[in-house]
Amino acid sequence: MQIEQDRIASVIPVEIAKTLDGLFKERVQRSPQKEAYRYFHPISEQWSGYTWEQINQFVARWQAALVKESLVPGDRVAVMMRNCPEWVMFEQAALGLGLVVIPLYTDDRVENAAYIINDANVKLLLLENSHQWQQFLSIHNQIEGLQRIVMLRPFEPGSVDTCDNVRVVSARDWLPALAGEVKHVNNDPQALATIIYTSGTSGRPKGVMLSHHNILTNASSCLQVIPVFPSDLLLSFLPLSHTFERTAGYYVPMMAGATIAYARSIQQLQEDLLTIRPTLLISVPRIYERVYAGIRAKLADGPAFSRWLFNFAVDVGYSRFECQQGRGSWRLSHCLWPLLEKLVASKVINKLGGRLRFVMSGGAALSAEVSRIFIGLGLPILQGYGMTESSPVVCANRIKDNVPASVGLPIPGVEVKLGEDNALLIRGPNVMLGYWNNPEATKAIISPDGWLNSGDIASIDEQGHVTITGRLKEIIVLSTGEKVPPADMEAAIMRDPLFDQVMLIGEARSYLSVLIVLNPARQQDFIKQYGLDGSLDNEQQRQQVEEILLNKVAHQTSGFPGYAKIRRIAVISEPWSVENGLLTPTLKLKRTKVLEKYKAEVDKLYTGH
Repeated sequence: MQIEQDRIASVIPVEIAKTLDGLFKERVQRSPQKEAYRYFHPISEQWSGYTWEQINQFVARWQAALVKESLVPGDRVAVMMRNCPEWVMFEQAALGLGLVVIPLYTDDRVENAAYIINDANVKLLLLENSHQWQQFLSIHNQIEGLQRIVMLRPFEPGSVDTCDNVRVVSARDWLPALAGEVKHVNNDPQALATIIYTSGTSGRPKGVMLSHHNILTNASSCLQVIPVFPSDLLLSFLPLSHTFERTAGYYVPMMAGATIAYARSIQQLQEDLLTIRPTLLISVPRIYERVYAGIRAKLADGPAFSRWLFNFAVDVGYSRFECQQGRGSWRLSHCLWPLLEKLVASKVINKLGGRLRFVMSGGAALSAEVSRIFIGLGLPILQGYGMTESSPVVCANRIKDNVPASVGLPIPGVEVKLGEDNALLIRGPNVMLGYWNNPEATKAIISPDGWLNSGDIASIDEQGHVTITGRLKEIIVLSTGEKVPPADMEAAIMRDPLFDQVMLIGEARSYLSVLIVLNPARQQDFIKQYGLDGSLDNEQQRQQVEEILLNKVAHQTSGFPGYAKIRRIAVISEPWSVENGLLTPTLKLKRTKVLEKYKAEVDKLYTGH
């Protein structure tokens, strides 16, 4: 009880913070000597940390440099860097001066970044290194509105074009050695704080305008349902340019007084988990799916007894969870949990650092199977739901009220209801100010009485738990008139470890087909098992491969209605990634782009065998 009271007392109220930089100011005053951020130093190759007071001193230097640029409150500045303490320093310095911060994805194409820079009339851009600027050089004449480009890392020889040596500067030269007090010029909570351009699965991105109050109230509501303690340590690896990480992985910990460690990269995430040993983790489903795929692969190659023991442990663990949630009865097998935890569960959890109290999942739908595995192993996954336009969190499961198939109850202060076609409508202090320079798009998504149309199809049970069942724009309407939400079927297909990526198609067609990327590790076993040639491109065996894979798909989707039967399949050799433009930076499938790229393969699926 005392621990919970101390937790609540450590949280900074919205009324005291008023603004996002006001939140930072209050945290510095309350916890000056507490570790705020931890990072990996590339030169010493050691993990180092900054206290809140040290961060505040850095913010003062960044702010003094920004002041020299003659920017005025309301001007837009952009940051295109991986997560690091300097990201926070730059943003807090800018917000304190009343500037509007625009985050850019580091792996986005420069053409997209240039569109955003011009659309928002960005005055200053912070880049991580000269390699990024090299990419911008090909279009530097398209971003002439930029007054200054600041490079965080030192220049590499020959990396800066002479035509831009006036605009481009190294942060080392740009930042003053000393500075005075940090300024906080804005005290209006409703002022514009940031414009976040939605990555979008099709079309040009739109700039979502969020106020200080939008984000602060959202962070505060999250802390009312998700217990974050000052002693907590989070490992941050989702890009800060994504609203989920920005609110839940940056402002929520700041409001609670927790510490954030910045992972080096997704590739080094496993190693960083073991080193940092976080107590909380925020992620998109793809990360949990990768961990699960690794578990499945190891089990598939191991003895049958190991598979049985693992499945038995998960069954018992999940049964305990249902009992603890008040939805199931106690069973004698629960007495075996201490042994099963030691033999099975702890070995998996220890690979995630061994200290996680719970993990959060958002950004996309988490499959019931993946959720069941982790919960069954004793690690609660709290799935939530949100969108950039709602700052972003709308709903979240709670530790003591966790319905894994749902995205939980609305967070405090947020209302939800179902509109036309069961679209989820949202209203609350977290709903955006509107789209930047796009009043028509704003009017189309927000009703006169403040309801935001999410575009997601949902159901709400008697207790108020929200379940997302599809997306209006992604619903496949067959030529027969039947409607098929693709997400559930795709998740079912991917339970077979042979399938790594899946996309259901069939819009305006008479039957469903599927594009599939095979798991590289399992593909070779598949080829050997059926005596196929190594490429899977042999036209003579195409029909044989299609028949085998269709049987596997049919097995995974047997529980779906008859009209949802998948008739054809195409194996795609190239994985879909952010780099080739087929996934958004938050790893969502760009369905329109996939259809465009594989138009020939899709046409073949509907022109007979």
